[in-house]
Amino acid sequence: MFIEIRPPSGWPNLELIEVWRHFQIIDILAVRDIKVRYKQSMAGIGWAVTQPLLTVIVFTLIFARIVKVPDGGAPYPIFVMCGLVPWLYFIHVLNTTTTCLVANQTLLTRVYFPRLALPISAVVSGLLDFLIAFAILLIMVFYYGETLNIRIVVLPVFVVFCMLTVLALGLWLGALNVQYRDVYHALPFFTLLLMLVSPVAYSSSSVPDKWRWAYELNPMATVINGFRWVFIDGQPAPGLYSLFSVAIVFVVLTGGLYFFRWQEDRFADVV
Repeated sequence: MFIEIRPPSGWPNLELIEVWRHFQIIDILAVRDIKVRYKQSMAGIGWAVTQPLLTVIVFTLIFARIVKVPDGGAPYPIFVMCGLVPWLYFIHVLNTTTTCLVANQTLLTRVYFPRLALPISAVVSGLLDFLIAFAILLIMVFYYGETLNIRIVVLPVFVVFCMLTVLALGLWLGALNVQYRDVYHALPFFTLLLMLVSPVAYSSSSVPDKWRWAYELNPMATVINGFRWVFIDGQPAPGLYSLFSVAIVFVVLTGGLYFFRWQEDRFADVV
């Protein structure tokens, strides 16, 4: 009896069920990432509180007092914090997912597990800092007299969309960074450019109407506008063109999953 072994052909199998079976590994990696991040740090997890607060202070002094950007009549600290909560999570996870394969090269070369667990664990571990910043946002909302309304039930949709957005980009950048380390060096410039075209410190209403459709294709603009619509009365909901940003994320995420899986067999040899 002969058994013929052929190499796989066609589209690679994503093996998402296999990733789900190894969910415990994702949990272990996420906890490890949190511990490593604050290990031998005097402030420890206090940095998760200090970073958003200091950023709010700096942005308020520059954009609210000096530049005087329009904020739709809302208290500017709440206005900018609604943008910073998802943005700081996005930036932290994007940096982690881009470098997660190179940073874990020992695991890649010695132990078998679904490689997709590494970027997913980065998305999960970043939620701790997100929850701390979110708690600060809630305190600020009550301090400035804003009231929570029924729109709060929609907030998880924007949170999940933010997670999918950063995972979609992280899959591409993480896989490319294994072979081309230039990706890591170009990342600060890319994130700075992305911040400038996202309404973190200013309102989307500042964008000229003729360019608003293109601006709302930015998934992070959809997330930030969604946060402000939830927490601040009078802020407009994400526009109709935001639906196209959802489609963009879906396409990028699907392509990223296939690209990551296609490159996965080469990670141990190249890293």
